[in-house]
Amino acid sequence: MTVIAPILIGLAYVFLMSLIREPHRRPFNAIMLAGAGAAYLSSGGGFGPWEFALTAAVTYCAYRGLRSWTFIGIGWLLHTGWDILHHLNGSPLIPFAADSSFGCAICDPVIALWCLTGGVSVTDHLRARLARARSDRAAS
Repeated sequence: MTVIAPILIGLAYVFLMSLIREPHRRPFNAIMLAGAGAAYLSSGGGFGPWEFALTAAVTYCAYRGLRSWTFIGIGWLLHTGWDILHHLNGSPLIPFAADSSFGCAICDPVIALWCLTGGVSVTDHLRARLARARSDRAAS
């Protein structure tokens, strides 16, 4: 369950973000990435000043992500790497949830993959498939 739940959370994020129409979806996701980049600052940070370095790098990706899904995906992958380091260091994102960084390290690449493929709306894709299936049934 420690692997399946984070994957489901990542898929839920993708589904919910797909409900946001373009041109707003990409900038909104850039803002979400910027917030995720600063998440470890409030958790006491296990890597001292390096936490600021990650925040700066992810903020840069978020800024560039205002115009590029690729940068948003790269930012999520940077965050994934940081999650792995925090998990191995024993300084989780949520101090009272020992596996929180581990879960984040599984969830974040799901989001990154979606971003690296252009952040396409899965809800629009599902609607189109349902409409096609309805028209196929009506034609037969």
